[in-house]
Amino acid sequence: MLRTEYAHLKSWKNQPARRPLILRGPRQVGKTWLLREFCKVEYADCVYIDLEDNERMSALFSEVTGAEQLITGLELYAGRRIDPASTALILDEIQAVPRAASCLKLFAKDAPQYHVLCASSGLDALLRTGADFPAEWVEIVNLHPLSFFEFLTAAGKDELVELLRQRRYDLTPSYRQEYVSYLKYYLFVGGMPEAVEAFRAGRDFAAAREAQRRVLSVYEQSFTKYAPADILPRIRMLWDSIPRQLDRENRKFVFGAIKEGARAREFEPALFWLTDNGLARDVHRASVPEPPLSASEDPRAFKLYLPDVGLLGCLLGLRQDALLDGNAVFHAYHGALTEQYVLQQLDALDRLEICYWIAPRGTAEIEFLADNCIHAIPIEVTAEQNLQSKKLKVFRERFQPKQSVRASLADYRREPGLLNLPLWALETF
Repeated sequence: MLRTEYAHLKSWKNQPARRPLILRGPRQVGKTWLLREFCKVEYADCVYIDLEDNERMSALFSEVTGAEQLITGLELYAGRRIDPASTALILDEIQAVPRAASCLKLFAKDAPQYHVLCASSGLDALLRTGADFPAEWVEIVNLHPLSFFEFLTAAGKDELVELLRQRRYDLTPSYRQEYVSYLKYYLFVGGMPEAVEAFRAGRDFAAAREAQRRVLSVYEQSFTKYAPADILPRIRMLWDSIPRQLDRENRKFVFGAIKEGARAREFEPALFWLTDNGLARDVHRASVPEPPLSASEDPRAFKLYLPDVGLLGCLLGLRQDALLDGNAVFHAYHGALTEQYVLQQLDALDRLEICYWIAPRGTAEIEFLADNCIHAIPIEVTAEQNLQSKKLKVFRERFQPKQSVRASLADYRREPGLLNLPLWALETF
């Protein structure tokens, strides 16, 4: 299964001033598979060490004081030599041994000839504890669920991807129905590798749904295994609330909707645990649509999404026969699946800060603002082909942005200051 981040890993390998690399992402997103596949192809040998529940590694990293001592200890544990010229070293779930993360500085400073790759499903949670983390001595790469383009590639539709990557919008209308069909499939299957693999093996939607249930089961088991016991019940309640709150026209997250009388202070530790571990994605309201958006983020006003649109559909009970009902799936659950999909594709670009905007009296809302460090670009999300919505018009008249985007089911069209971008072409944004 081809992942876009493979090219990033190859570029990292060829860097003369290479630092240890951490591949960060939620559980079940394919971090370990990608690292092992990369090392199998690109290196003569690979030493893989899982740090989770590994007392021997915990003891080793707590005792070492230098790179040479550390490498010797790793070689003794692995039972073979780690040759810097031909061997890759993978340290999986590095957040499980906080001292291991801080020791990455030893490789960067004193042994840069070694190829060290790490995977982490809880790096942000580690950082929240105040652990000693050598941020300037490591390279962090985010791994998300498969994007729509990666999904098309996995389904053997490389020609559809190539047309969009080349921005041949003069030709894409001829393939419009095929793009829409596969976009429907993606809204059901999502981008979790296990679900995509189950689907592509025989275009089996039922097998994909079973894979999604297994992923969700792993997530729920991780609550018990990794979360602090005192906030575990609140994590479960908040987690169960996310799909219900997305299935509303106003998707602003309301703590009081979790249970009667719930307050932010009571549930914030549970919220932080879910977002730090990549199991929930918060998007905050920005009052001033100018970069940097972080300067005007409201910490009290946010929307909360899941890591993957397929998992959201599974929790909402999306039926596979809904894909036969015209474009109904794009409108389902008040458009929640479409909005989750758009956020997922924007996150896959991995170079944007994302917020949303709402008028003071709630008269208009822009689903997403994308900060590319130059502009804050408003992105309206609609499942319609009729592009007469007033939301973006209100925003443009008020703020006069240099560029605006409308993501819809309509074909590509560029107007002065406005780009109408098909939902299936978001990765060309």
